[in-house]
Amino acid sequence: MAVAHYLEALELQRKFIRIHAVLGGKNPHLQTFLVGGMATAINPNEPAATINPERIDFLRQVASEARAFIDQVYIPDILAVAGFYKDWFGYGGGLGNYFCYGGFPKGSIKQPAAFYLPRGIMLNRDLTKVLPLDPSKVAEYVTHSWYTYTQGNDKGLNSYDGETNPKYTGPKPPYEFLDVANKYSWLKAPRYEDTPMEVGPLARMLVAYASGQADVKAAVDGVLTKLKAPPTALFSTLGRIAARAIEAQILAGYLEQWIDELGAKLHSGDLRVHNGEKWNPDTWPATARGFGFFEAPRGSLAHWVEIENQTIKNYQAVVPTTWNAGPRDAKGQRGAYESALLKTPIADPERPLEILRTVRSFDPCLAHAVYVVDARGLRSKVLTRTTGM
Repeated sequence: MAVAHYLEALELQRKFIRIHAVLGGKNPHLQTFLVGGMATAINPNEPAATINPERIDFLRQVASEARAFIDQVYIPDILAVAGFYKDWFGYGGGLGNYFCYGGFPKGSIKQPAAFYLPRGIMLNRDLTKVLPLDPSKVAEYVTHSWYTYTQGNDKGLNSYDGETNPKYTGPKPPYEFLDVANKYSWLKAPRYEDTPMEVGPLARMLVAYASGQADVKAAVDGVLTKLKAPPTALFSTLGRIAARAIEAQILAGYLEQWIDELGAKLHSGDLRVHNGEKWNPDTWPATARGFGFFEAPRGSLAHWVEIENQTIKNYQAVVPTTWNAGPRDAKGQRGAYESALLKTPIADPERPLEILRTVRSFDPCLAHAVYVVDARGLRSKVLTRTTGM
């Protein structure tokens, strides 16, 4: 049943991503970021315009089909499969610290509370408290990464001051073992106030749940009730998979609302798409700093830039997989992947499917393949994808 529905999901995905193409010009790598305009024309009176009433109706139809599939197939499948693997509610929890920039702003993005998916951090699996998030407290370490910092490799650098100076000092492939006492990764190690964090759907759902957001709380509690599982079951490999399904259900409902709002604005003649008041470089100060953040599908994504004399002086990006897959820091603290794999039972070391199950629950995205290597140096499985963030 699950395999058959997976194939149906691929067909639905093919149709669903047409929303990207309608609004952004293509999929993937949308073109809506073009300064001063868009790759798509908006005109309610022009049949050839990319976004017009007919296209709005099409978007509504696709969003409605997606919501029906999630409600009638995706969520029931998660519940059915999870029922056979309830022991996995006890594996793969990892750090227990969760980070979310806030997803989909309501009104002004400068109001941290005004998000459909709230901003905040949660520490030590404490579902009773969400702490405020300050982006200036994000720093990256390269103690165990194949990079160097000018002022020393054991000091974390804030992203505004970040450096990317590659220096490979590891063994030549194929690798016989993973030397975690030294440098062993091409990823840096992001930290929030020197604390490793997990990002992604589970983090977003937990922060929203602990914030008391009604729709998220109802959806999460509904799934937990059907599985006869306590809220602490969310801190697991299976909880991470369930959170992705629950988030899809929540966002599908929002999507229909947002399309209706877009249609209403189109009908009223409100066609604004870009605020260019600060786009002219002549209006910029001699030195300026800024950052942009977003909750990408895999988790918290932020870009940091410093501009000097109308020229980019420094640019750094801290992406979701860097948060989750990053190596240990100067204190030896593990990242989310490494922590999640601790105490995972392996039925067959020759086929470590349990490791794959937990790592895949994060939906990894790395530039190159990462391999599982056993104690004898035998390469066993590729773990990675090569697209997206």
